[in-house]
Amino acid sequence: MTSDTHTPSPTLTAVQPPHGAALAFLTLTFGTFVVGTGEFAIMGMLPQFASSLHVSTADAGYAITAYAMGVVIGAPVITILGARLSRRTLLLILFLFFCFGNFLSVLMPSAPLVEIARFVTGLPHGALFGISALIGASMVERARRGWAVGRVLSGIAIATLIGAPFSTFAADHLGWRLAYALIGLAGGLTFLAVKRYIPADKPDLANSPLREVKGLLNAQVLLTLLTAAIGFGGMFALYTFLTSILQNVTHVPEWMVMVFLVIWGCGMLVGANVGAWVVDRTLNTAVILALVGSAATMLAFSVLLHSPWMLLLDIFLVPSFANALGPALQTRLMDYAGDAQTLAASLNHSAFNIANALGALLGSALLAQHYSYSTLGLGGALLSAGGLVVYCVALLDLKMQKQ
Repeated sequence: MTSDTHTPSPTLTAVQPPHGAALAFLTLTFGTFVVGTGEFAIMGMLPQFASSLHVSTADAGYAITAYAMGVVIGAPVITILGARLSRRTLLLILFLFFCFGNFLSVLMPSAPLVEIARFVTGLPHGALFGISALIGASMVERARRGWAVGRVLSGIAIATLIGAPFSTFAADHLGWRLAYALIGLAGGLTFLAVKRYIPADKPDLANSPLREVKGLLNAQVLLTLLTAAIGFGGMFALYTFLTSILQNVTHVPEWMVMVFLVIWGCGMLVGANVGAWVVDRTLNTAVILALVGSAATMLAFSVLLHSPWMLLLDIFLVPSFANALGPALQTRLMDYAGDAQTLAASLNHSAFNIANALGALLGSALLAQHYSYSTLGLGGALLSAGGLVVYCVALLDLKMQKQ
């Protein structure tokens, strides 16, 4: 038995948007765009951030770590505490939390206090993405779930393409505090849109924190989350150091660095949508193609560092394959999470943040040992291969259950 034929969980009840599916999907996509921008913005404005708070760039990076810790911790805690709330109600609460965290970041006067604010802002992140994906999937028939999840999560890719560069521009000309204030205001706008356009669902009063946790204790759920935590890490092993590679190894002009970053964002957007299209036809194939393609393009990265135009193509393909993994694994969790739908969907984004940390840690470790930048591609490929091994274990487990 495979996830392609697995009976969907009865807890994913179909809902009808009050003002049409188009506006509801636009709201959810805009929401993931806003939250994604809030996550990625600091990477482009780190120098201004550090200068304003009178700390080194390396010390300013702790704010990124604090946010990631908030994501990892907040996803399970908030989801469990909100087990009896309807998904729409919980989504509204989470966007209020997100706005509060960003405005708190604006007001904090010192680096340690800003780090606390970024931790608070990260707490609702995983649950926001997970619940948004579940709501999107509940608005379409089962055969289009992959498309729905890809549509909702494409906001993350748009954030890397438009949101983060705009935040960098705003920080350069108006200061990083105003950039976060604008992100907070965009979160408030999303709150109003959710209230108007997202369908109200009935709360599951029979649900409980214990029921959510018990539903999560499923080998297929845990292996799917582990696939995300390892398999997605390779992309971040490259992305974390991409600007340094382009400047110090490929030696492209300064203006061209932004071109590479835009192409990377385009690859993420294409991957989310093409991956979703494949998911609706054969889920297992989507996962395997994403991981195999990621490993292959990362290996190619290692040998193309001195060929700018060939590297530009590879910079498009790496995130295209890697980001196709998101809709596939999110959809697979819907099949196997049972009573833990919301918790599993939220933890999927915790897993992706673990992958972010794992990829960056691997890259830092390789460079600290004085290996060349080309080894980052090899390290990334090994992480993708590791994710593929875990996924094959999941499929083998299903086969053994069938026997």
